[in-house]
Amino acid sequence: MAVPGVAGSASPASRRAVVDLGSNTFRMVVYAVDPSAALVPGGAWRQTAELYEPVRIGADLGPDGELQPRGLRRAFVAIQLFDHFCRSHELTPDRIDAVATSAIREAPNQDAILDDTRAQTLLRPRVLTQAEEAAYGHVAAINSTTLHDGGVLDIGGGSMQIARTRDRHATDSRSWRLGAVRTTERFLEGDGPTSKHQLKALRKHVEGELSEAPWVADLGDRLVGVGGAVRNLATAARHDLGKTDLGVQGVAVGRDDLRRLIEELAALPPSERGSVAGIKPSRADVILGAAVTIDTVLGVAGLDAIEATEFGLREGVLLDRLLAGEAALHGLAAYPDVRDAAVRNLAARYDDDPRHSAHVEKLALQLFDGLTELGVHDGSPAERSLVSAAAALHDIGMAVGYDDHHKHGRYLLVTNGLPGFSPAETAVVGQAIRYHRKGNPTMGPFRSIVSDGDDERLLRMVALLRMAEGMERGHDGAVRSVTLRRDGDRLLLHMACGVDGAPVARWAAEGQAGLVRRAFGVELEVTEGAD
Repeated sequence: MAVPGVAGSASPASRRAVVDLGSNTFRMVVYAVDPSAALVPGGAWRQTAELYEPVRIGADLGPDGELQPRGLRRAFVAIQLFDHFCRSHELTPDRIDAVATSAIREAPNQDAILDDTRAQTLLRPRVLTQAEEAAYGHVAAINSTTLHDGGVLDIGGGSMQIARTRDRHATDSRSWRLGAVRTTERFLEGDGPTSKHQLKALRKHVEGELSEAPWVADLGDRLVGVGGAVRNLATAARHDLGKTDLGVQGVAVGRDDLRRLIEELAALPPSERGSVAGIKPSRADVILGAAVTIDTVLGVAGLDAIEATEFGLREGVLLDRLLAGEAALHGLAAYPDVRDAAVRNLAARYDDDPRHSAHVEKLALQLFDGLTELGVHDGSPAERSLVSAAAALHDIGMAVGYDDHHKHGRYLLVTNGLPGFSPAETAVVGQAIRYHRKGNPTMGPFRSIVSDGDDERLLRMVALLRMAEGMERGHDGAVRSVTLRRDGDRLLLHMACGVDGAPVARWAAEGQAGLVRRAFGVELEVTEGAD
């Protein structure tokens, strides 16, 4: 039983558990929820614990899909451990959302596990319909990516769901018995390498199944993948390409990379597939089936890549509950702005002086917008959102300690991720936080994932962040706003202050003149006056 985390100091009343009784893995995730975080719709939340066990309840089913005694025994042992954890952390049944998916849903003897679970533990599992399972995967995808029009694929051990999305709403969805365990048992059996004939048979079967839903060929130009298999394939693809490990949120796995992995995995016996970099040993014997199925979907949909998200069914269940207010207002359990929600959620968890951070963000954006109006730079909206994120999060490292808090802040950002941001964008924001105090800004360990122009973008962001932070050095709002004028190569920055002026802020801003010259090619001059 793997236990990657332990619940922290959150009170029992703030914790909520989601239990996913999947065909391949049983998993319980515990979240701490803070409904007082007003800037995050539904409240801020964070994961505090996770327990999981690859029980394989969907493996070796009976002729009519019956759950078998060995699988049932493994499953109930895991459920008893979940129950013990919930009791020790004072989680009551009303704060535990337990859901069962494909294997249990389709089993004629599902009561063999459900009745004992309900009678002997705190868990009250509900069996999801195919439509509900697809809906939760869709909620997870639209709240962790910027997907508006495209598709969502959720593949587990027993089934695969695809939803077509238009304006963030699911317009079509369907479930197929194409989970990784099922396809492996039916098409990829054997202890040795997988033959081309086996792979071809699986591809043909998947194509035939998908032909019953013609809309799959018209998903759009983007496909988001939900589930452990997608995350594992994204991790392996990153290893294969030698990319910096920033997690897999937003990682696009191209068909060329996917086919390279399929070829490598197929050449090995199942017992050795865990040796492939990035592939989890507990998933190694079924990952090939998932990879071939996903690649076939991409082919049918005419797409070049699948985009991974760290969110899954469990986050879909949680967010469907937290965002019920949004659903009531707009007909969709979704953050109005995924990127902003990600930033505000992370800030709510770590920032102990939000008024200071908000003022730094305000000043940084006034500087950005002023420079745009003066034609000093092009004012890219994408870059503006990165400046906003870096300013809002620049001091989260203070949660660890003042010394080196710029480095701690980058660590917290990289560790937690920013749903809705690409890996390269996350890296740029992280480096801006890293250099918001001092040092020569570089992309450093993230150079392998950045794009052309990111070094210059980082330099501009750090210049703005250091000026804004300097003007708010006293955490007192002494500089209420800024205006900019340009006189040839001179940039005239005027700080509107109170009657006492802001000498420290002026000194700090003037100290960034050299960085401003490098970033924007202008000579900085600073004045102050009462507003």
